[in-house]
Order: sequence, then C-alpha cells, then structure tokens
Amino acid sequence: MAVRKLRPTTPGQRFRTAPVFDEITKDSPEKSLLRPQKRSGGRNNSGKMTMRYLGGGHKKRLREIDFKRNKYGIPAVVKAIEYDPNRSARIALLYYKDGAKAYILVPEGLKVGMEIVSGEDVTPDLGNCLPLAKIPLGTIVHNIELRPGSGAAIARSAGSYAQLLAREGKYATIKTPSGEMRMVLIKCYATIGSVGNSDHMNVRLGKAGRNRWLGRRPRVRGVVMNPVDHPMGGGEGRASGGHPRSRTGLFAKGFKTRNKKKYSNRLIIGKK
Repeated sequence: MAVRKLRPTTPGQRFRTAPVFDEITKDSPEKSLLRPQKRSGGRNNSGKMTMRYLGGGHKKRLREIDFKRNKYGIPAVVKAIEYDPNRSARIALLYYKDGAKAYILVPEGLKVGMEIVSGEDVTPDLGNCLPLAKIPLGTIVHNIELRPGSGAAIARSAGSYAQLLAREGKYATIKTPSGEMRMVLIKCYATIGSVGNSDHMNVRLGKAGRNRWLGRRPRVRGVVMNPVDHPMGGGEGRASGGHPRSRTGLFAKGFKTRNKKKYSNRLIIGKK
C-alpha cells in the first residue's frame, strides 16, 4: 500500500495525504459477519460523561474478526480483501473447505486466491497460524495470544509485528512492537508475517473535520484551563504550567504507571 498526496484545491487538502485502496477487491462486506456497534459518546449507563473528547462520527457496523483461528486443519481460501472502518489494518474474507466464512487481518503480501490453514502441524508460511512451539526462531509474527485459546492480543494494528527470539522450557521470548521483550507460553498461537497496510502511519488527515468523522472531538489543553479544572491551569498571561501532568496529577513524561503487582509482569524481561 502507498499514500497519495492530493492537489491542494482547498486549504484542507494542502497537507492531506490519503491511502491508496488498490488492494481492496470487494466493496460490500459479508452480511453474515456483520454486527451492530453501540456507541456511548463517552457516557456511562446513567448518562454521565466519563470519557471526554468522544462522540459523533460516521455510523459503522462491526466486522467479526476471527482472532482465535481455531478451525485446525481445515484449509481456507482468501476470497476478498476488504476495508474495515473499525481498525487500521485491512481484513480478508476466508472461505473454509467446510463451508464456513470468517474475517482475519491481512498480513503483508497476502493475495486473493491464496490458501491458508491453522494448526499444530502446518508449515510456517505466510498467513498460517500455529503455536509458538512450532515456529522457527527469528520468524516475524503477528496476532499473538497471551493465554492459550484466548484469541490474539499482541501486534494487531497496521504494519505491526513481533519477532520470535528464543524458547526455553514452556515459554517463548518475543520482541513486541514496542520493543519490549516478553515471555509467552509456547502453546499460544501466532500468525506468520506482519500486519499489512504499513503506510497507515504516513496518512495525514489534513483538517479537523476528518477527526470528527472518526468520532474524535477536540481535545482541550490543560494549560488553558483554570486551576480548579487542571493542575497545569491558571497563571497570568501564557503560563507554561510547570511539569506536564494529567488531569488527575500523574506525570506525563517518564512516570511509570504499570501495576507492579500484576501476575503478568514477571513475564516481562525488559526493552531491547
């Protein structure tokens, strides 16, 4: 995928870059895999706004993505590659040999007509899903489970991937997209390849209205608020506001917020 720069016929298009949809082969989604998507607008069950800067946006329907890939040993053919408004990656429509249909995230290089399969004894080819115990060391993977059978949780956004570095005992060591080294059970499944649509990070919206189409309302800076509303608010003139921190007082730069008491932290080795 690539991005294209538009001719600046309006101020909003002067710096806008848009994705190229050359890889999309089907315009309408598979109806049997669609679900309604409820939007709260940032409000809880009593109508009180608990998350700011959310609301509006284009109406979307949810595509059911198969993050578990648990139809073991049944080959599937890629019938179409589609656009998904709910995520940055593209999705592929699979037709299984037993008649079932499913959506998966499109790995980089997956084409219509290719055959993929999941299971313990499958070859580590592009798009195939197999446990970390059977994947060769150094392989680029995505859609990695944190617990066996729970469904993929790591490396799911456009262009992201992880690398399998080592195996020792019942754990495998992977390097996550953030650069963090983490141990995962070798029974967890992962998909071969990196997530497609890697140029998504180069897209520039160009105008504030496109953020509103995505359901993002304007964010108010803390330094322009009053002291009663934000720790960085107040001051005569244009005050910088002191140390950058959140509305609740947590420092914004360098302050670690991860819970040290959680069980999974013992599986985190560090950053590389």
